[in-house]
Amino acid sequence: MINVTKAFFPPIEEYQLQLQRIWKNQWLTNRGELVRELEDDLKGYLGVKHVVCMNNGTIPLQIALKVLGNRGEIITTPFSYVASTSVIVWENCTPVFVDIHPEYLTIDETKIEDAITPKTTAILATHVFGNPCHVEAIEAIANKHQLKVIYDAAHSFGVTYKGNSLFNYGDVSTCSFHATKIFHTGEGGALFCNNKALFDQLYFSHNFGHKSATEFYGLGINGKLSELQAAMGLAVLPYMKQISEGRKKVVAYYNKNLDFSNLKTMKLRENSDWNYSYYPVLFETEEVLLKVQKTLNESQIFPRRYFYPSLNTLNYAGKQKMPVSESIAARVLCLPLFPDLNLDELKKIIDIINTNI
Repeated sequence: MINVTKAFFPPIEEYQLQLQRIWKNQWLTNRGELVRELEDDLKGYLGVKHVVCMNNGTIPLQIALKVLGNRGEIITTPFSYVASTSVIVWENCTPVFVDIHPEYLTIDETKIEDAITPKTTAILATHVFGNPCHVEAIEAIANKHQLKVIYDAAHSFGVTYKGNSLFNYGDVSTCSFHATKIFHTGEGGALFCNNKALFDQLYFSHNFGHKSATEFYGLGINGKLSELQAAMGLAVLPYMKQISEGRKKVVAYYNKNLDFSNLKTMKLRENSDWNYSYYPVLFETEEVLLKVQKTLNESQIFPRRYFYPSLNTLNYAGKQKMPVSESIAARVLCLPLFPDLNLDELKKIIDIINTNI
């Protein structure tokens, strides 16, 4: 069976060494030694000022919206994982969708201003498949209208734009450390913020609002990463170069051997150093996609319709029309991509696709 992705497992002995530290410390959660070490290592590896690791990739978005959303209208993309929209509704804000660019697949920055109203409080945009949004244009719009910018950067670990970590853009950026991501802690995520005062507010929000054992800064929830999760992150991080190089080779093989006369993939943002997180292909019609998917499944190959459906069609999202996103979502399929995908498997995937498009 070939799935769309495969979690990276570090050598078990190296994970066990991290676990031994936990047993020695007798400390399982509440920001222990390993969590703090992982945050410090991530600052150095990524080139970011402030990071707090959390128990998944959705909680950082919820906290950011709780602090910055003010129950207002949030301009967002319809082409993302469902969490990008559900957190807006969950935090009693209103999603206002802006259609996407047909090549980059990120929010179309030229359409954002038309969606702004007096109720707009923030822009929540997704770096789709790790492909950067037009961050300069979004920042200019946000500054002009005094809006906050939150980036769902779930797929963007290690991505740089103009030599700078993608996590350094916006008021807040979030990332997923789910098992299927390039860097993972089994389950987990992180929040990044350059403004120290805002970061402190967001930080205390992830730990019930604690100031001390008996004092509170304000409202908070439980978003803490455990020591067991941090142990996995510390064991995975040294292998990021190996993981990235392996994925890069798979992407290069797809690029060279897929028949792009009837197929497209996304256009990468200029001046960005991508992380090879996903390999989306766009078919000419949904019918062709379904035919290819069925044939692949019959050979025990399981790509993913990611992202589908377009989020504006969700029954709790307002049913706004987004023609570009709806068209892309119906025709996009993410192909298997992980470092140890071998040549025979790749040839089989590509042969099935090229024969059926």
